[in-house]
Amino acid sequence: MSDDSETQAFDPVEFLDRAVRVESHEDVTAMRELLVETIETRGVDATVDDAGNTLASRGEGVPHIVLNTHIDTVSPHVEYEREGSGDDEVIRGRGSCDAKGPLAALLAGFFAVDVGTGGDSGDGGGKVTLAVTPDEETLSTGAHALDLDGDLYVVGEPTGLDVCTAAKGRFEGTLELSGENAHAAESASGINAVAAAEGALEAVRTYDETVDAAPPTHDQLGAPSLTPTVISGGEATNQLPDECSITVDRRSVPPETAEEFREALEAHVRAHVPEDVGVAFALTERETPFLEAFSTDPDHELVRTLADAAGRGVRPFTAATEASYFSPAPTVVFGPGVLADGEGPVAHADREYVRVSEVRAAADAVTEALGSLLGT
Repeated sequence: MSDDSETQAFDPVEFLDRAVRVESHEDVTAMRELLVETIETRGVDATVDDAGNTLASRGEGVPHIVLNTHIDTVSPHVEYEREGSGDDEVIRGRGSCDAKGPLAALLAGFFAVDVGTGGDSGDGGGKVTLAVTPDEETLSTGAHALDLDGDLYVVGEPTGLDVCTAAKGRFEGTLELSGENAHAAESASGINAVAAAEGALEAVRTYDETVDAAPPTHDQLGAPSLTPTVISGGEATNQLPDECSITVDRRSVPPETAEEFREALEAHVRAHVPEDVGVAFALTERETPFLEAFSTDPDHELVRTLADAAGRGVRPFTAATEASYFSPAPTVVFGPGVLADGEGPVAHADREYVRVSEVRAAADAVTEALGSLLGT
């Protein structure tokens, strides 16, 4: 570890205590300014690129390890509060666990680990880059713009200190069924798009049971899922409707891509509705690609090293993350805090909190793992 007094002085809990009080749900400017100030105070140059990413690097050579998380948060608002003591001490507030707690832990490792001159000299060569994105909770334009060429990636999210090696992707799209208007009294003269929804919903329900349509069960993530979430159609109670739309939510597993899913689902629905009903399926338009599924070998050195340092298990993550953009490079999701506990939701909820002891433990684990991976 470095002997630099400023580096040693970094306290992840003190940083988190400040960060949670800075609002970043509508505008991340103030939080980004705090982050840049924190980095530059410790003698490291920080830049903000055109996509709003905050970037800083230390060292050079290989391996190049990227530490990524985000500074944007979501509603509802949760007032800052710090209470308890010992293992029961918590910091409450919007973003405390998603993902300012993980950010604090990654910063601790970034500042503390020793980096040499790079190359094969055996003197601790390697590079660590901090890449903090501004809009993970929405469109991930920041992550999509990153071009880091990292060898290993650690993505900060609330995992309860488990090392997460895989996550399902999330796609969304709308099925459009088209028919022909007619008077309800003469229904045979038209084509009822709403009635065709019966077959379309059956197709959605059976999609993953069809070998040719869906990918096999994944060894880490299990089976994919497909859920209809919104349906609409018809304008008048005495008229055959000529349109019906069904929005679906897809939680994918590797190796399925968004376009493969689009083509396969449209064909599957086409086979389940009358021939005279039009079928079209389009993915929801986005500025950036959907977050696809990712997976890393649980036996990879990155996984084993971080899991050993944290003293915790290895498992999949239950939410889609920007790790999707870094795979297939070896990537893990890790951090303090939980998405939910025994009482209910924590992240994205009105009781968001993170345990102070977990923040410190995560910081120690990241620092130890980086030191091991960089050979320091």
